Amino acid sequence: MVGTPPELERGTGVPAHVQIERWLLASIAGGELAPGDRLPGERELAGRLGVSRMTLRQALASLERDGVLVRVPGRSGGAFVAEPRPEPRIDCDLTGLAGFTEQMRRAHLRAEARILRAATVPAPAAAARALGVAPGAAVHEVARVRSAGRSPVALERSYFPSLPGLLDEDLTGSLYALLATRYDLEPRTATEHLDPVIAQPAEAAELGIEPGTPLMLIERTAYAAGGTPVEYARDLFRPDRVRITVRSGVTAPEGS
Repeated sequence: MVGTPPELERGTGVPAHVQIERWLLASIAGGELAPGDRLPGERELAGRLGVSRMTLRQALASLERDGVLVRVPGRSGGAFVAEPRPEPRIDCDLTGLAGFTEQMRRAHLRAEARILRAATVPAPAAAARALGVAPGAAVHEVARVRSAGRSPVALERSYFPSLPGLLDEDLTGSLYALLATRYDLEPRTATEHLDPVIAQPAEAAELGIEPGTPLMLIERTAYAAGGTPVEYARDLFRPDRVRITVRSGVTAPEGS
């Protein structure tokens, strides 16, 4: 049975319906709600949460789209926790320079981001080399857990040049789009290296997996037009959720 509803936080920038979604997902993950369980009626649940039925329906509709809930019409119906189903792997094509948000759009999934850290920090050695700044120079670090559907997919850690106002922007969407529209620094090319690694305890906790689980590390330096480096990133992907694709081809010799 669903537990005591949380006190919804106001003025945090996180909409009430998103907070409700997160609470219900946490209740399912924690075993308070099991597959087949019926949620309280809309009127009762909305009253306990202190929100309108429209806000509650927005949260329920989102979870239904993601396959977390099944809503059955009629007097004996309601919202039920869906049986878990294996989530298909998502194709991420590294051939182009599409960010996570665009990759999920192509897969017809909703990309989400949970910000772990957004701060101006002294540049680590690898980030300094990639961005062409002195070691210890000020750079912006943004670490995010990226999700699609019901579970985390990737842990992103990116470093950017010390662009004015970057950390005051909305960092939950496409950072590449932000670089392009706010700073005229659209990433055009990138050098990427792939390495298999093992999830450390902190990484595993954020990705909802066991420590020691295999992950795919993608180390990337992205460049704007003219070769200006605009991002150094170390992204950890769950290979059970993501399949990395790189397309290649051979140009036919002249005269063939």
